[in-house]
This record gives sequence, structure tokens and C-alpha cells, in this order.
Amino acid sequence: MPDFLLPDLGEGLTEAAILNWHVKVGDTVGIDQIVVEVETAKAAVEVPVPFAGVVSALHGEPGQLLPVGAPLLSVGGFAEPGVTVSTTSSGSGNVLIGYGTAPTTRRKRVRRVEAPVVKGAAPGVISPFVRKMAADNGIDLAKVTATGPDGIIRRADVEAALKKPVSKSKRIPLTGVRKVVADKLTASRREIPEATVWVDVDATELVAARAALNARTDRPVSLLGLIARFAVAGLKKYPELNSRVEGDEIVLLDGIHLGFAAQTDRGLMVPVVRDAGDLSTRDLSAAIGDRARTARDGKLAPADLTGGTFTVNNYGVFGVDGSAAIINHPEAAILGIGRIIDRPWVVGGELAVRKVCELTLAFDHRVCDGGTAGGFLRFVADCVESPVTALGDL
Repeated sequence: MPDFLLPDLGEGLTEAAILNWHVKVGDTVGIDQIVVEVETAKAAVEVPVPFAGVVSALHGEPGQLLPVGAPLLSVGGFAEPGVTVSTTSSGSGNVLIGYGTAPTTRRKRVRRVEAPVVKGAAPGVISPFVRKMAADNGIDLAKVTATGPDGIIRRADVEAALKKPVSKSKRIPLTGVRKVVADKLTASRREIPEATVWVDVDATELVAARAALNARTDRPVSLLGLIARFAVAGLKKYPELNSRVEGDEIVLLDGIHLGFAAQTDRGLMVPVVRDAGDLSTRDLSAAIGDRARTARDGKLAPADLTGGTFTVNNYGVFGVDGSAAIINHPEAAILGIGRIIDRPWVVGGELAVRKVCELTLAFDHRVCDGGTAGGFLRFVADCVESPVTALGDL
């Protein structure tokens, strides 16, 4: 009876949490059938089984965190007489879609990983039922008095904790995507000497240009797509902002891989459009829209969230005018766009109502000074105020 072990999901990830099972004990599965969905620190991933047979055991509950190499499920042969199924450990070789393993003819010995004992301050928990019971009821196992041998927490201990007055405070584990975001933001604040510049711009012509571009077309351009195109052009003029610091060196990067902030049900994500500098305005806008939808659907691959060199953040969708955004470590800068609203504005010496928004640029002061940062921001602002002229020159 082979055990299917949690595979290496790539990008150096060492653990994953079970989101939901697609099979149960007794189900018949085929090679490469999706059996479980897990959440890594970067994305939700559907995992196929490399064996065919009958599921004889599931080695984890939804919400449980497993290390890479721990058993996910066990598969036995078919129960029906006369039917034989290969249950060799080599399987299909396609352990994870997108992360295939090379086929091999050697027999590999399956290393069994003992089920982890979840420990609190001193006690431990062996029973998955007890762990699930505590998790379902919001019980902190570190605060449960253990009465079992060797400090093991038993069911009766959790039941006793349930009878105690419950604190109204809520604790949310910092895991998955939220933990990745927290780690990157902390690293950014700790390592990057950040400075911020901002400017108010008249976006009236930008809104008009977008309407003209989208007239009678099946490939509409978004406002974020237009501003992203201007940002890419600005990075070609000011390459210091498309860089990163490595040790005692500033590395000016070859390609422009544009990240953009996307709010999803799983938290803030930054999908990346690779080689954005080679795309037309419509292609770049379409790529941003496609990745945003994929992010909201929870279908982004880990590779789609890495490798960015510069980030744009449209926080105007939240109804705010400005923000001193945190740089997406290890990048050198982030451009923010506030909401576009009607404001009084002086045009040709006369007061008029115009559509105005605020642009902000947070930048790593190690890679450039205010002159470069201001020059880049002013270039983008000029493009926003005169988009037709800018697009004609790009």
C-alpha cells in the first residue's frame, strides 16, 4: 500500500495547509486525478495523485499544516475481483501539475514521516480529533492543562477548557498569503531607506482618451493599464527605479516585470506581468485584467507572484486620495494612484472643474536621489495630463 507524500510545490516552499479533500476513504482514484487542494504560502494548489487504486487513508484534516514529505493519503489495490492496479511508488511522475517529476525506473523506498505532534507551551497533542476539536472551538492548545501521560492533551482536557469562560478576543493565525505579505512588508521597512514624493494631476484628458480608445472595440483599455504603460515608459527613461540592491551593489535589471497590487478574498497579492516593456498599451491592459481575474479566482501559480521589478498600486479603488505605500521588497519603488474625482482646477488662468487624482512614488533612497524620483513622477504626471501626445511618442 503506497503512501502519496506531500510533494515539493516549488519556490522553496516547505509546508502546506490542507484546504479540502476531493476524495474520501473507499473512493477509487486514477493516476493524475485531483485528490486534494492545499494552500502554500503563495497560492492555492490542486494536487493530483500519482497512483491508481482505492483510497485507504487520508492523513490530514482541513486546516492542518503538513511539511513537505509527510503522507497525504494511502492508496491500495482495487477491491473488485479480477482487476489489478499498479501501485508502484514511481506512479505517473506527474506529482503536481506544473511541477512534473522526471520518470525513473529505479524503485525508491518510501520514507514514512511520522504524524507531527502539535505542541503548545509544554503539552503535546497526538489525536487529530482533539486538534480539530480545539481548532473548531477556538481553543488555544498552549493554554490547555494536559492530564494525559507525558503531558499529552486528551479530549477531556479540551472539553474542560470549553467549559471555562471564553475570552472575547479573537486570534487569527498569521499564515499562508497573509504571512508572506507580512514578511515582505517587514523586510521592506527594515532594509529599505524609503522616501515618498507625490503630485496632484489633471486626469481629465486621460479619462477622455480612454473613452476614445474604447469606442467600438472588443479590447478595452483600463485606466490602470494606461498609467501602467506610462510607468513602463518612465522606467526606460529612469532605469535606476527598475533595480534592486544586492549587498554593496545596485543591480540595474534588464527586463521590466510589472507587478500590480490586487485585493482578493485570500488577501493582498501582487501578480506580475513579465516583459511589460515589450507590450503595447492594449496588450498590457489585457494582461493586467487577466491576472487580476485569475488572482481573485485563486488560480494564480506561485511563479505568477514572483520576479517583479516595479509595482503599481491603484488604491483609488478603495476611495482614498493618497497613500505612502510600502515598497514591495526587494524592488526599488512603487507607484500609487489615488481616486479620480471632480475638483476645482486652474486652466488657462480660469477656475474650472476638472478630474484630478494624486500620484505617489515611494522609492529606495539608496538607488537614487530625489531628482531622479521626481523626474520619473513628473514624466508619468505629464503623460496623464497629455495622454494623446504621450501615446504618440511611445
